Amino acid sequence: MTSKKLTGKIAADRIRHLEVPRPDPRLIEGFMALGDCTGVVSDVMDEMGIVGAVGASTLRPTIAGKVIVGPALTVRNMVQREHVYDQAKAKVNKMAEFEGHNLAMPGDILVIEGVPGVSNMGGISAQTGKRQGELGSIVSGGVRDVPHARAFDYPMWASEITPITGKWRIETVEINGDVEIFGIRVRCGDLVVADDTGVCFVPIERAAEVLERSRKKADGERERCEHIDRGVPVADLPAADLHAKNKA
Repeated sequence: MTSKKLTGKIAADRIRHLEVPRPDPRLIEGFMALGDCTGVVSDVMDEMGIVGAVGASTLRPTIAGKVIVGPALTVRNMVQREHVYDQAKAKVNKMAEFEGHNLAMPGDILVIEGVPGVSNMGGISAQTGKRQGELGSIVSGGVRDVPHARAFDYPMWASEITPITGKWRIETVEINGDVEIFGIRVRCGDLVVADDTGVCFVPIERAAEVLERSRKKADGERERCEHIDRGVPVADLPAADLHAKNKA
């Protein structure tokens, strides 16, 4: 149980878990050792019947070359019922991703089921997340203040970039419950793997098997690349791959 003082930005009973379950550090190390591996991980999850990958054409990274792996700290947002201009005049801000930052532990990745067309987090939010030790965020919906977040080396994978604030338009309704990111169910503590190619959400209970299979597939792809570098004719590549597999 965390001893942190809550911000009060969201009712305490809407926070499903006060701490994100910690994964085995060997899982994090193993996926990181694969480098930019979302293509391999996506293939493996297909073979295992797991729906969990979203391409970078949908969730675009704000900092090129970043690879992050960590457990999901989840936030779910909805559109406010009240009229936006009334809320703006009254300065009624119902966003609560800062409560997520407040609960974050080093290595967490913020995963926001957001609202399209508006910003679900901005630069100050990103700076706060960075200070708390978050590796970055995944947002189905808009973000803003990208240069600010880049200045603090905080990567975001988002479906939109917009100057339009969510402060008067969004209400955070749950933290560390289940969220849906482009049709994929993500739970608090599931493993997030993100790179330039996209994002994979790996169910934590299957992460060890996904990692083991991904290692084998990555090894096979490295073998093929070596065959290509050595000048093996295209028509002979399948036989060379099979020979290498039989030797393993």
